[in-house]
Amino acid sequence: MKTLRITGVPEHFNFPWRNVVAAQPFLKDGIKLHWTDESRGSGQMNKDLREDNTDVAIVLTESFLKDFEAGNPSKMIGYHVISPLNWGIHISGNSKVNSLDEIQNPTFLISRIGSGSQLMSYVLAKREGWNTENVEFKIVNNLPGALEEMSSEKPEMFLWEKYTTKPWVDAGQMKRIGEVPSPWPCFAIIATEKALAEFDDVIFQLRDLVYQESLKLMDSSSAVADISKIYELNETDVKEWIAQTTWAIDAGISKNQLITSMNTMRTLGIISGEIQLEKVLTYDQVLITD
Repeated sequence: MKTLRITGVPEHFNFPWRNVVAAQPFLKDGIKLHWTDESRGSGQMNKDLREDNTDVAIVLTESFLKDFEAGNPSKMIGYHVISPLNWGIHISGNSKVNSLDEIQNPTFLISRIGSGSQLMSYVLAKREGWNTENVEFKIVNNLPGALEEMSSEKPEMFLWEKYTTKPWVDAGQMKRIGEVPSPWPCFAIIATEKALAEFDDVIFQLRDLVYQESLKLMDSSSAVADISKIYELNETDVKEWIAQTTWAIDAGISKNQLITSMNTMRTLGIISGEIQLEKVLTYDQVLITD
């Protein structure tokens, strides 16, 4: 029995993966699926891909492209979520600051270098007209680390998906002073070259099973209640989140959109040069449009 290792953040976006893994569709082929929750985010998952600690990971698009440019030996095999990620801008619930206009010297709490929580700070800095050279970062690993580190004395900002943090915002431990959406599809499915060689078509069968599950969930009458229960979120919030979320339901990738996204990343300094689609994608296993 071989094990196909899959890693993703322990958040509601990955509910379709949770269901497919639970079904264990490849046992008859001698392959067991093993899911790992990674609370430290995309920066850690890129590290796991590099170090052969996982075979497949669901990574923020911008984070993987940055790490691919830096030598990550993995490929993008499709999107998982094609809508933007709505990042909440959070500070301590006890802070006297109530708006972004009051921030003078931006400091960010981030899960790790190269993570979405760091890279999206450049998107926010450009929007707000801050000098990115003056931005400071402090690594806190994950959401619990940010909650522990937040201080009312200094408005250190923490960017994280707004529905994941909402229970702590509602409880007053964190204060959300704004939002910043990612200007590209948010989650990509990444597989190592080693896993692609070892598992071959099973990787793509798995991807397509997740697409089928995502399509089914979009029309499911129980999805809101199920996600609310599993991820301990308010049903009203889950319903609102689902309404603004578009899961990928096939392997289609818009060439123009991806090139535009990468050009934006270059402008922001997230990546430094042009990344050839033929190198970053499993080109013969995705559906290139336009």
